[in-house]
Amino acid sequence: MLRDVDMSEISDGRLYGAQDLVKVGCRDCEGCSACCSGMGESIVLDPFDVWQLGGHLGQDFGQLLESSLELHAQDGVILPNLKMAGERECCVYLNEKGRCSVHAFRPGLCRLFPLGRFYENGSFRYFLQTGECRRENRTKLKVKKWIDLPDFARYERFVADWHFFVRTLQERLAKRQDMEAARSVNLYVLQQFFFRGWEPAGDFYGEFAERLEEAKQYCEKI
Repeated sequence: MLRDVDMSEISDGRLYGAQDLVKVGCRDCEGCSACCSGMGESIVLDPFDVWQLGGHLGQDFGQLLESSLELHAQDGVILPNLKMAGERECCVYLNEKGRCSVHAFRPGLCRLFPLGRFYENGSFRYFLQTGECRRENRTKLKVKKWIDLPDFARYERFVADWHFFVRTLQERLAKRQDMEAARSVNLYVLQQFFFRGWEPAGDFYGEFAERLEEAKQYCEKI
């Protein structure tokens, strides 16, 4: 979701790279799951998130939609997000002990929190969201260690490529104001990057790059 905010109001005023130290260490969130409830539709998943969840849970995208995901329009582009459930509107993957049952392969936004991303010039840097995490006296960790994913440079490249692709679609659809064009584009994106599935043990980043080039050519017609 695009956010038009003053960075000084939501961050510590600094931008960080993958190797920078930032105060995010929370002792594995012991005794706290505040950020796993009341999030509405805001935990939006990208193709990597769905590949990870589907592969580890043995579910295709349709099955994930039946159990733990839902679809909502994000500035005109329909994307999946985590479901919230119950009186406290908790993430469906939060277990009875208040712990994440998919922690090892949790979505990127969950890994990122309480960091955010500031996108510009085809790439991004990280910022620390202030006032979001309840944990006090957090320790310093490298951003890369906090997010904790292999092939980190390729992951960051994927994140940037996906973000700017979606943003371009959002801007084009906003200009067109054509419901039929929006419907066709959304059906294409959902099929190309989600319903079509991914090789569970394949090279996700290589496969994504190929599909992205196909999608860019398709969306040039918008």
